[in-house]
Amino acid sequence: MLMRLIPVFKGFDFFPHDLNLPFMKVKGPALVLSIIAMVVSIGLIGIKGLNYGVDFKGGSLIELKTKSGNADISALREKLNSIGVGSVQIQEFGSPDDVLVRLEEQPGGEAEQQAALKKVVDATSETYVERRVEVVGPAVSSELRMTSFIAVAAGILAIVAYVWFRFEWQFALGAVLALSHDVIVTVGIFALFQFEFDLSTVAALLTILGYSVNDTVVVSDRIRENLRKFKKMELNQLLNLSINETLSRTILTGMTALAVLISLYVFGGEVIRNFNLAMLLGVVIGTYSSIFIAAPLLGYLGVKRDWSDLAAKAVATSKTKAKA
Repeated sequence: MLMRLIPVFKGFDFFPHDLNLPFMKVKGPALVLSIIAMVVSIGLIGIKGLNYGVDFKGGSLIELKTKSGNADISALREKLNSIGVGSVQIQEFGSPDDVLVRLEEQPGGEAEQQAALKKVVDATSETYVERRVEVVGPAVSSELRMTSFIAVAAGILAIVAYVWFRFEWQFALGAVLALSHDVIVTVGIFALFQFEFDLSTVAALLTILGYSVNDTVVVSDRIRENLRKFKKMELNQLLNLSINETLSRTILTGMTALAVLISLYVFGGEVIRNFNLAMLLGVVIGTYSSIFIAAPLLGYLGVKRDWSDLAAKAVATSKTKAKA
């Protein structure tokens, strides 16, 4: 009787269970659009180049300590941006009264760099004390760029190896093309708008790889299940069914991630803004590639219908030949 009086609240579905959006009908235009986006992105990276931060371009690091109280990062950033020394990155370092200032390499050589350092010290001398100055040289910056490239490439290769081991080579090839698309287009947008590209952006790219492959594996797993379940269903229809069955999970996961990233982008401050921007772009592009690249490519690559059934036929054939 008591249970009857207690209202039962049930969750609601964002997407109907019988949803059947025709993704496969637009797979051709979607793939063409993706190829164009990748080619344009590579062109932008080659022609315009990336707006490298201090980590990749070289410059100076200045550690400052407040004379009293905690550091006011916003006020310090506003002051240093007004003295004409180019891009300046500021972050809390160690304790609330310590600040690390990254000053980009100045055009004009060592003399201009020293002049810019003096401007920073003079502008902050009333409230801060200079503790140390370090120079990030071109050799170190070049090594960081190469190491970052190797890290992203190694991440893609490791993911491909995992997908190949878990599924088949067709799934692995679809995954590597989707992941390459995500990274190249994201970096291309950074090149187009000349957003600052630093180590935090590389960390975001590696995070994007993990997020995107998670979506791809979920869709691929459902495709593999349906390949074994619906042995006579036309392949495009089966791929469409699999995408629709996982669409709710794909979209809702992306929306949840975007809600957090947008909040961090708006309220997180300058220190993590580049990371958040790359993540925002990566989540949107990664969700798109899981649906419109990784899955449709399986139809072009000739994915097998049922590996267990083929293996059983091969064993039966070998036994028949042995008896003969």
